[in-house]
Amino acid sequence: MKRLNPSLKHHLLIGVFLSIWLFIFAFFIRPFDDGTISFKVWIIISIGFSVIAFLCYGVIAFLQKWVYRKLAKWNIGFELISIVFFQILFWIGTYCFYKSPVLNGGYGFFKFLETIILKSALISTPIIILARIYVVSLIPAPDDIIIIRGDNKLDILKIKKDELICVSNAQNYVEIFFVEGNEVKVKLIRSTLKKIQNDFDFLIQIHRSHLINPSHFKAWKNADTILLTQIELPVSKNYREQLLSL
Repeated sequence: MKRLNPSLKHHLLIGVFLSIWLFIFAFFIRPFDDGTISFKVWIIISIGFSVIAFLCYGVIAFLQKWVYRKLAKWNIGFELISIVFFQILFWIGTYCFYKSPVLNGGYGFFKFLETIILKSALISTPIIILARIYVVSLIPAPDDIIIIRGDNKLDILKIKKDELICVSNAQNYVEIFFVEGNEVKVKLIRSTLKKIQNDFDFLIQIHRSHLINPSHFKAWKNADTILLTQIELPVSKNYREQLLSL
């Protein structure tokens, strides 16, 4: 898979689905059942496995989004690393839970891998792959309508994605610059730059006060300034490398 949906919301939903799946695995398969573990303890084990799975996939979701923003690209290699890293985190997390006073399990680290983790990986990996392929299909098309909402009910702007030029911080508000016909317009909305960035993953930060839609990038005016559609903005050194990859 050569694309990534960086949406945390979509990937955390995968984490929820995965945790439910692994709860079912732990409770019904009972991979280390010796006949002495009570129903109550199996409930605790199953909940522990499912919570650890969600937390591990949540870590993957945040890390892959950071990598994607940093490199502005994704490929099959990154995809494989993400899945393998999840399984390693899940292995370490569940082993610590297994050896904790709650369970006080007797398997060693690699015996635990052989007996339990490899079984769960055979079940969870296809689910992860299919779910990740599906969320890629949820990436909005370039001409999709986006709705920008502020803290107040009347703060709302509905435009096409490719009409949005940039978003700038204005104390307790943000300024939304967009194209309407051949004219650049601006709307003031009560919100934060961080919230706008979380809601719209395609925006790139170029300065602590500015986000841009990369499709409106035109040229570098100098080492510290870029030209967008009828707008020029400063670029911070911290964000210059990411912008140079456009």
